This record gives sequence, C-alpha cells and structure tokens, in this order.
Amino acid sequence: MSDTDLPGTPVSRLDGLTSWHADWSHLRVAVLGLGVTGFAAADTLIELGADVLVVASGAANERAQLLNVIGATLVQSDLSIVPPELQAHQPDLMIVSPGFHPDHLLLTWARAQGIAVWGDIELAWRLRDKVGTPAEWLLVTGTNGKTTTVQLTATMLAAAGHRVAPCGNIGVPVLDAIRDPQGWDVLVVELSSYQLHHLPRTGPGALAPWSSLCLNIADDHLDWHGSAEAYREAKATVYFNTGVACVYNKADAATLRMVENADVQEGARAIGFGLGVPGPSELGIVEGILCDRAFLDDRFERALELTTITELADAGLGAPHVVADVLAASALARSFGVEPETVRAALASFRLDAHRIEVVAVRDGISWVDDSKATNPHAADASLASFDSVVWLVGGLLKGVTVDELVQKHAPRLRGAVILGIDRRAVREAFARHAPLVPVFEVDTDDTEQVMPSAVRLAATVAQHGDVVLLAPAAASMDQFDSYAERGAQFNQAVQQFLER
Repeated sequence: MSDTDLPGTPVSRLDGLTSWHADWSHLRVAVLGLGVTGFAAADTLIELGADVLVVASGAANERAQLLNVIGATLVQSDLSIVPPELQAHQPDLMIVSPGFHPDHLLLTWARAQGIAVWGDIELAWRLRDKVGTPAEWLLVTGTNGKTTTVQLTATMLAAAGHRVAPCGNIGVPVLDAIRDPQGWDVLVVELSSYQLHHLPRTGPGALAPWSSLCLNIADDHLDWHGSAEAYREAKATVYFNTGVACVYNKADAATLRMVENADVQEGARAIGFGLGVPGPSELGIVEGILCDRAFLDDRFERALELTTITELADAGLGAPHVVADVLAASALARSFGVEPETVRAALASFRLDAHRIEVVAVRDGISWVDDSKATNPHAADASLASFDSVVWLVGGLLKGVTVDELVQKHAPRLRGAVILGIDRRAVREAFARHAPLVPVFEVDTDDTEQVMPSAVRLAATVAQHGDVVLLAPAAASMDQFDSYAERGAQFNQAVQQFLER
C-alpha cells in the first residue's frame, strides 16, 4: 500500500517534506526500534523539531538513556500489543527499523489508522540537502557480497580524491552520513532487502541514485518476506530511477531482468559484469586481466585494463566470488569517473574484513579458513567452490531456506562435514539424501563456549594434507552466537588453541 492509498493523514503534508529546510515541527512521529538505525532516526527527527515517540522492546541501554537527553519519549513494550502511549501519540508518520516484519502488529495497526510508514532510507533521501550540495548516491544490494563491494567502491572513490562515505546496512546509518558537518561528494549505500521493501518507487520519497547494483539473487530471508518472489521484488527496487548505470551480474539472469523491468532516467545504461570475456558495455576478464569495455567511447573496439588476477590474489582478493565483487565495484567507480589506474592502485592496498574467507592458520598441509560471513547457501556455495577438498563446518539458523542443493552440488569435494546449530536435523537429512558417503559429525552441545572447540576437534579427525577446514555455515548465527563475527572469532580462537596443544 502506498501513502496515496492511506486515509487519515493528508498525504500532501508529507509530500512537501522533501528537504531539511522544510517545516517538520508540526509532525508527530513514532519510531519503531532502538537499534543503531532507530536511534539515528529519532535523533534526526528531534533535530528537525518533530514530536518523537520511540517504541522498542528490551531493557534500558545507553541509547535509551540518550533519548531523554535529546528530547524523545521512550515506550518499552513487548510489542505484542499496540501500546496505549502509541495510540495516544496519534502519529502522522511512523519510521520503521529494518528488522520489523512487514506484517508486524504495529505496522498493520499503523496502516489501518492511515499512518504513513517510511524506512530510514526514505527519510534520509528527503533530508539529504542538510550540508551544502546533496551527495550523489551509489546503491548496492544483493544476497551476498554487499559489504565487500561497498568497501571496494568507497576505496576506489577515495583514491580518486572524492569525499565518500560507505553507509547504510554496512553499519553507519545513512541518516548519520547525511548530517555529517563535513559533507560528502558521494555516498555508497548498502541496502538490505528489508530496507528496500519500505522504499517507494515513485513520488517524493523515491530514490534517484547516480548508479545502482544488484550483485546476485538467491533465496534468503524468506521467513521475513514470505516468499522468494517478494524477496526478489524488494531487491529490484534498487534500480528504479537510476541516472547513469544499472550494474547487473551476467551470471545471474534475474539481475538483468530487474534492470529491464525498472523505470530509470533517460540515458541510464545497463552495465554487465562477469568472470568471462566482456562485450561492449561490460566488465570482465581476458587472459587473466580485468577489463572495462563499458566506460570508454570506443568500447566496441577496445578495452581498458583495470588489474590482473595475479595482483588480486596477492592482495587476498583472488577467490572467484571476490573477483566478481571487484568487477562490480569497479563498474560503480568507473560510472563516477574514477580512472583505471586509480582503480588498480586502490585494489593493491585493499584488504577484506575479518571472517570473509580469512585464512586462520596452516599446519601440516591443512588450511583453516573462516568464512563465517557466509550466512546463507548462496554465500557458502561461492566459498566452497574456492577450494578442491573441504572439511565443511555447516549449520546454524537457516531462515527458511534449505541446503539440499548445496550439499548435492559440493558432495564430491567434501572430505567430511561437521554440523552446528539449531537446525542440525535439516542439514543432517540433506546429507543423508544427497551425500550419504560423506562422513558427518554433529556438535550437539548447548554451551556456546564449547561449540567451536568441539567442531574443530571433530574436523581434525578427518582432515588430511591438502584439505581446507572451512567455516562457511550457510546459516545465520543468532541461534548460538551474537553475530557472525562472534562465531568467526570463536572459531579462530578454537583453531589456535587446538594447534597449540
């Protein structure tokens, strides 16, 4: 449902709020959630003079204490009912944090009351003119590789001398970026499917990015979106109203269909990237050289060299799925005018974050690799494909997806598997169906501190010279760990302790 479908609050009042300098002081706003995004929204709206009520669950924390300082009101509730304080507030507008399910009780109530619902990204877009000339936005989404690609793109832009901020789902709220007093030339915005779900495609709140990118699409977050179709539809929003380049993955036809079905600005081009030889308007690889045949006038005749596979491998960027991220980031940077030699120099100094296909140790010909960031089957598929012989640490919270296809595809490369997490039964049954000859072990302890030490010991019983013991869980971590980073850190610690015995 769009704002124009809502009874109650006159939409024209909200439609006029497309600038930091508009009058926001008359608005009553409810903010759902008090994570990083929710606090940034409340802080922004208070600065604008709005009357802000924050509705959140959980115990008081530092952000809750700060709300009183900045002048917002906090209602703490289990969110299983509509708090009476929220009803009494009679909000004109509700800002929803990304984690709230689309059919959450409070969102259903808001829409029934005729209250407009925005995400933090729409709010930030409307307010992007606070500090001088608004920055251009480059948008990045996809099932996997988003954060790495955002970081790569920002590194390339910074190397070219641009004032650039990586932000959004990467951890820095866009609302904080647009309020930074130094201002920016360009924002590289990582968008989750949750954030995209709440973005309009037309009207005053619709984004109009410089360039946009969907890296890939595979089933994920189906428990949140309700279906694979709804998940893909949310992701497709990234391309709407793009001005310069819609970057798509040649190996994932769904991303090209998204571009073809999007309403974009006149002159916007479709730019493909892939690991094969590029055609005109594409980036790809020719005899080990990454090439651009998109952003040059005579692209039908020649290509520009960006870097080489050897140089990427030297920088720890040689895994095929990481090379694809490099090509995608290069396309975004090139669309903003970054020269090939600058791309090359930026890549030479770039290093992946921890827990992304990170070599923890090598001992007796066995490599121990932490790819805890592989939180869904699509990411784990790319990670497994990077190695020839693997002892696979797999499992966790599957989020409504299955690992059957993944197990079947990679069974020939598996020396063994160690199953972790709450959804062990589903993973165990997938191995029984598709890889019955692969030795399978389970970690059945409920003690989080013992999960990784047990997994490492079990993996060591089958690993042989030349093998990779790979933590690529294909599942979220929240069943046993606070985050994928904690899961990876505990794996790293367990490996070091095991090898030091």
